[in-house]
Amino acid sequence: MSWWSRLSKRQKENQDDRASESQLSEKDQRIQKEPNNDTDLNPGGLTFEEDTAGGLGRHLGVTSCTLLIVGRIIGTGIFSTPSSILSGVGSVGASLMLWVLGFLLSFCGLFIWLEFGTMFPRSGGEKVYLEAVYRKPKYPRHRSICCQRYITWIHCERLYCQSSLVLDGYPVLKLNCFIKVFASNILVAAEQTAGRWNERGIALGVIFFVTLLHGLTPKTGVLIMNLLSIFKIVILLFVVVTGWVVLSGKTRVTDPHYNFRNAFAGSSTSSYEYATATFKVLNAYAGWSNVNYVMNNVRNPVRTLKIAGPLGLGICAILYLLANVAYFSAATKTEIDNSGVTVAALFFGNVFGSVAERALAVFIALSALGNVITITFAASRVNQELAKEGIPLPFGNKFWASNWPTGKSPLPGLIIHLIPSVIVIIAPPPNIAYPFILDVEGYPQQIINLFIVIGLFYLRWKKPNVVRPFKVWWPLAVFFLAAAVFLLVAPFLRPPGGIGDTPPLPYYLYCLVGIAIMFAGVLYWAAWRVILPKVFGYEFVPRKERLDDGTVVTVFSNKKVQ
Repeated sequence: MSWWSRLSKRQKENQDDRASESQLSEKDQRIQKEPNNDTDLNPGGLTFEEDTAGGLGRHLGVTSCTLLIVGRIIGTGIFSTPSSILSGVGSVGASLMLWVLGFLLSFCGLFIWLEFGTMFPRSGGEKVYLEAVYRKPKYPRHRSICCQRYITWIHCERLYCQSSLVLDGYPVLKLNCFIKVFASNILVAAEQTAGRWNERGIALGVIFFVTLLHGLTPKTGVLIMNLLSIFKIVILLFVVVTGWVVLSGKTRVTDPHYNFRNAFAGSSTSSYEYATATFKVLNAYAGWSNVNYVMNNVRNPVRTLKIAGPLGLGICAILYLLANVAYFSAATKTEIDNSGVTVAALFFGNVFGSVAERALAVFIALSALGNVITITFAASRVNQELAKEGIPLPFGNKFWASNWPTGKSPLPGLIIHLIPSVIVIIAPPPNIAYPFILDVEGYPQQIINLFIVIGLFYLRWKKPNVVRPFKVWWPLAVFFLAAAVFLLVAPFLRPPGGIGDTPPLPYYLYCLVGIAIMFAGVLYWAAWRVILPKVFGYEFVPRKERLDDGTVVTVFSNKKVQ
């Protein structure tokens, strides 16, 4: 065969390959444009095309989405939480097993969210999935479009419970913890005393900076977010490699294998303590669903989500497990319990000396800053999605749903996130509040998880033929469901001595607070959608409007009932 024939053949093969790729792309694009034609599954009042219109468009690829997950998961928890988990369960072996359990539960949850996310590739996460599944209660057929399902309001109120605003972003108290961690560690690194107002001043500067960063320069915000996520991976890799060196016996640590000889000695037998510790582990893994909240900004969202989700969580899980091994190789259980500092500080101090703790303060501060940037990015998109559905707000929901002023990024949604953050920074909770916040944040999340996984099985039963680009293996969903039920029941079981992990607060208080928050969502929905219309004799009439930046919103007007 001549060189010309071989070249022609190769060109024809390349053309065939490109044609196949084009066909595959068209198929994927069709799935993205019309993920499900069943109108009964349409979440909210906007169609898929209307919901995804406006803004900067689809600009996040696989790399950015993977780093979005990594940047959200890896925060300050991996530097401090291992010590509290060890104290709760009583042994190194039990602690490591809980980190493995958290890894398995997180992957089960990720696969469930992948099925929903590929079925409904819209921004909003759980808001979208709950609206698609739970169709009742609703108003008569001719105005059912304007009815927000009460379970969605439960979720919204849980997700945004920290202020009188319904749209308040990702849990503001938890975000405020990251901001305060950044401020306090910057002061430590600068060898300054962490006073009441200098810490607050730094914290306020951080939240205003992040708001303007994402609101006015969205592409720069994504770039900084990605760089900080890479930095976190490098820091944890440094911890892991250092742990291997410690285990080899080539450092100042005298007995690096001490904790692993009888790893399960002293393990707790209290289900309450294991449940509370599991909440903390799951909180450290929280963030694997971060891409689900910003799907309107993701290129080829179905394919990207299926790659970025497992990859991002897998990277974090491996680093977490190996980092825990490194921590426990450099200090005994007794040293960790009695240190009064984060386990990472003890690790760096034992291996490198006290000077290294100053460098660690910088690492933790930058890690906390990465979390603030990542959480704020995702929260603003969820705020925008809620505003699109016509939630009543000052100045009207059109402003809060818009991409003002750039037309590319939802600065109003960021402002919604900013306001309660400032309030919480100025009026900080006492020191005991941090572990209590972790518990309160974890308990309502399990309620949401319960409704989500039940909704998965319900859709499998009622709508078996809808398009599912990804389908979770049902035993994993059953395992996730069983874990959610256990984590909802176990915290009410009396711990040894009747004392929880946030004394002097009652051990069951965080459960009751979580339930109360959810119930407040029901009351909010009932007042706005049921009681007030009946009392004043009106009904909601929805209409759709397209804003200057292309965003489509639902606007409600009141019509007097004759």
